Amino acid sequence: MKPDILLVEPMMQFVEDQLDTVYTVHRVYDAAQKPSIEVALPAIRAVATGGGTGISNEWIEKMPSLGVIAINGVGTDKVDLTFARNRNIDVTTTPGVLTDDVADLGIALLLAVLRHIPKGDRMVHEGRWAKGEAFPLGNSPKGKRVGILGLGQIGKAFGKRAEAFGMDVRYWNRSSITDVSWKSCVSPVELAGDSDILAVCIAASAATQNIVNADVLKALGPNGVLVNIARGTVVDEDALLSALNGGTIAAAGLDVFVGEPQIREEFFTAPNTVLMPHQGSATVETRVAMGELVLANIAAHFAGEKPPTTVN
Repeated sequence: MKPDILLVEPMMQFVEDQLDTVYTVHRVYDAAQKPSIEVALPAIRAVATGGGTGISNEWIEKMPSLGVIAINGVGTDKVDLTFARNRNIDVTTTPGVLTDDVADLGIALLLAVLRHIPKGDRMVHEGRWAKGEAFPLGNSPKGKRVGILGLGQIGKAFGKRAEAFGMDVRYWNRSSITDVSWKSCVSPVELAGDSDILAVCIAASAATQNIVNADVLKALGPNGVLVNIARGTVVDEDALLSALNGGTIAAAGLDVFVGEPQIREEFFTAPNTVLMPHQGSATVETRVAMGELVLANIAAHFAGEKPPTTVN
């Protein structure tokens, strides 16, 4: 008999096909399976979920046989790592394989803001260019100071890309970094004050919630641009909306939000914003690589081995 696993949210079809071949897959997102899932919970040994969804302690407590939670992503803020470890549950992520795509999207958001790409697209589509309407000049990234808040793998990849555009990189990180030559700042406020663009790449946790607050945004200043490719919770959205509407900062490029996809409607009318629906890792190539890591981590658990990318 095939072992039971829980799939919290859909994955690429090839991943689900492979899961179905090896395991009995119980799909949380399929309402019709709710009764059978309740029956199967005591036997479930593995959970596959997304970084933005995770799985609650309440669910974990219902699965006494659970041994691995395989996250399809790098965010662990939706899983209680200590709680899982205390129950001898390995929590895994898909590090490395999504780094480049997330950093690429950060640069894309930066360029979209600086060069008014969404405005230009709308202008052409609506026929206003043909009617001779003037279009505002953009700003070059070259020579700009970019501050990276959180210098993990994604932050470093973003910095290297920023350098290729002629930008001057500085950073703030919670722990010491020794493998870069970029300027280190002593606090997020100092980093923002020394930057034209603040790129938020920091991991979400209780310690980093609202780390980008009103003081940081004030330090970034009226010509400053915020780019967030981390998690919505690391930015104080009240402060951000106030800063955008009040001219405290100039613009923002955002891929992540609190409560997504049901984000605050105030973002729809906030000036000078480029908004994306959390697409940092959303390329075919990266999602395939992420899916393969999820499969490998679950397979390792059932083989009696430590999953290769365990984070707790």
